[in-house]
Amino acid sequence: AGLAGALSLSLTAPLELLTVLAQVGTWHCARGLRGAVRRLCRTEGLRALWKGNLTACLRLWPYSALQLAASRRLVILFTDDLGHVSHWRAITAGSLAGMVATLVTHPTDVIKTRLIVQNRLEPSYRGILHAFRKIKHQEGFFALYRGVSPAILGAIPFSAGSFFVYISLDRVWQEPIIHFTPLQNFINGCVAAAVAQTLSFPFETVKRKMQQAQSPWLPHYGAVDVHFTGMTDCFRQTVKNKGVLGLWRGLTPSLLRIVPYFGVMFSTFEFCKRVCLYRNGYIESPLSYKLTPGVDQSLQPQELRELKLLRRESFEPRKSALEN
Repeated sequence: AGLAGALSLSLTAPLELLTVLAQVGTWHCARGLRGAVRRLCRTEGLRALWKGNLTACLRLWPYSALQLAASRRLVILFTDDLGHVSHWRAITAGSLAGMVATLVTHPTDVIKTRLIVQNRLEPSYRGILHAFRKIKHQEGFFALYRGVSPAILGAIPFSAGSFFVYISLDRVWQEPIIHFTPLQNFINGCVAAAVAQTLSFPFETVKRKMQQAQSPWLPHYGAVDVHFTGMTDCFRQTVKNKGVLGLWRGLTPSLLRIVPYFGVMFSTFEFCKRVCLYRNGYIESPLSYKLTPGVDQSLQPQELRELKLLRRESFEPRKSALEN
C-alpha cells in the first residue's frame, strides 16, 4: 500500500504542485492553471512539475503508519463492552487519528510547500535536509509548525466527511456494504474523498499560505498573495481580497489528484479486510463476504483458532494402545 501510494503521488505530483501554487497565490497562477503550467515549464523546465515530490513520498509512510495506529487504538478505546462501536465514535476516532498524524508530520509538509514554491533555478533550499536545517536556523524550530492550527482543524471535516459519506453509501446502493463489488468500493472512495476534500479545502488553503508566508528569508516574503497576522486574519483577508471562492482556489487539480487515490485506497482496504477475514476463517473466500458455516462471528481470532483446534481434536480418531 505504501509503494502504491508513493507511485500515485509521483504520477499526480504536477496536480499537487498546481494546487499548492494556486493556494499560496504565486504569480504563476495569475492567468489560470494552464497558464501556470506553461509559465513554470518555460521559466524552470519540465522537472519543476515534480518539485517537492520526494518529500511528499517520504512523508506518506510515517503519516499513514501513525494514522492507522492511532485510529486502531482509538477505536478500541471507543468500543463498548459488547465489542461494538457506533458510526459517530468511529468518525471521532478517524478525526483524532488524522489530527495526531498531522501534528507529528507537519514539519515535512512545511518543507514540501517551501520546495514547491521556490524557483528551481535559484533555490533557497538544496534539498529536504538542507531546508530543515535552514528553516530551523533562520526562523526557529516553531517555523516548521506554521499552519499547524488550520491543518489540525481541517483534519476534522476531512476525516468526518469521508467516513460519514463512506458509511452512508449503503443507503444509496440499497444493499449492505458487505455485498459491495470492488467497483462499488472504488466509487464510494472517490465520492467520499471528493466531499471530504471540498469541505476541508479552505483550511488547506490557509495552511499553505501560513506555511509559506511571513518569512524574511524567502523572496517576496514567500510570494503569498495576501498579508495577514494569523489564521483568523488569513481567512478574513483571503475572503476580502479574493472573495469567498478564493478559499477554494486550486480545488480542481486537488480533486483530480486525490479522488482516484482514495478510490484505490478504499478498494484496497476492503480487499485486505476480506483477505484477513478469510485467513482467520470467518469467511469462505477472499473474493466475497460469504460466512463460514458454523462459525460464530463474534469470536476473536485467537478464540476462533482454539475452537477449530478443539473441533479437529474431537473428530480425529484416537490411536489404540498397541499403535502407541
